[in-house]
Amino acid sequence: MLDAQKKPTCVEVVLSHVTTEEDTARRAAAQINRDNACFVLAFVPGELDGTVVADTLDDALGGLPVFGCSTAGQITPAGYETDVLLLLAFPRTHFRCSSILFEPLKPLSTTTIATEAQKHEQKFQHTAGWHRLGLIFSDGLSKQEDMLISTLETVLGDLPVFGGSAGDGLRFEQTYVLHKGTPHHNAAVLLLLETDLPFQGVGFDHFLPAGSQIIITDADPDERKVFEINGAPAAQEYARLVGCAVEDLSPQIFAENPMLIEYKDNHYVRAISDADEDGALSFLAAIDDGLIMTLGQGQEIIRTLQTGLDIRDSNGRNPDFILGFDCVLRKLEIEQKQLGRAVSQVLGEARVFGFNTYGEQQCGVHMNQTLVGVAFFEPEQRSLY
Repeated sequence: MLDAQKKPTCVEVVLSHVTTEEDTARRAAAQINRDNACFVLAFVPGELDGTVVADTLDDALGGLPVFGCSTAGQITPAGYETDVLLLLAFPRTHFRCSSILFEPLKPLSTTTIATEAQKHEQKFQHTAGWHRLGLIFSDGLSKQEDMLISTLETVLGDLPVFGGSAGDGLRFEQTYVLHKGTPHHNAAVLLLLETDLPFQGVGFDHFLPAGSQIIITDADPDERKVFEINGAPAAQEYARLVGCAVEDLSPQIFAENPMLIEYKDNHYVRAISDADEDGALSFLAAIDDGLIMTLGQGQEIIRTLQTGLDIRDSNGRNPDFILGFDCVLRKLEIEQKQLGRAVSQVLGEARVFGFNTYGEQQCGVHMNQTLVGVAFFEPEQRSLY
């Protein structure tokens, strides 16, 4: 139950702690005010059967459009949680929605994506005085997010797109997106939204470049695999750079020692997901031969989180709520440093609701180990005179 002081006014937040798939979904759906909802976002724990959850929600909600994805954790009013189904119901008084399903995502046709997105955006009639944005949810194991978000940025122009890659609780086996109550693998869902709520984009991490340059000397871009760094076996060289043995490489080590690229004067994380038996490193974002990178040095994570979420509109108001997409590797680092409770408190106070991702998308870029999202503010009061 949300504390009255922290309860947002422009979105309905519903939680259902995990039991069976059907029971979890029915208890969540029963809390939704269907008469007022335009659509629902569902962020589903990775261990649940997505088909059962989706079918149950669709039946219980009477066909109300449900979008979302499987996750690597939820961000609720209590902060980080892993065993809860999170539903966000967006009211028709403040939102209009149109959706596109891109399937299959791999192999990706940029021409098809561009044509469908542009055609759909042109058909989505504009309401005078309302604002437009896009939300993108992608199969987090498709390895297509880089080209997808870059293409959308190009064809949608001034319409900003924010999103997160679906997860499966760090199993890296199978993820899915939800489109109108049906789960889809190897797919992405684009939501075009119109709202009378002012909004601001959110995006930050807590790393700065440190140390000398690192050169990727052998890579498979399609599979996001790196075989050599600085001319040496990738896992061996990375372990040397971060000061540990190859056999000690783990998700926690990768989370605390990410590799950064520079793009348009900004540094972005290219996160490592795994060290393979053949000595290669698997990445969660685009990688290629000849890429020049640096190791990232973490800054104080609580302070950077508080600063990043200290958002105001032109009238000095705090957001009504923030829809947030937070990389699961950030969560791993936070838990490793025993900061989970403190971070959850900051997220709760800022009214951040969303999920832990396998990647984040903003400003045409697919990135890792960031918190990306949209801060929505209550409608501005209009003068009657």
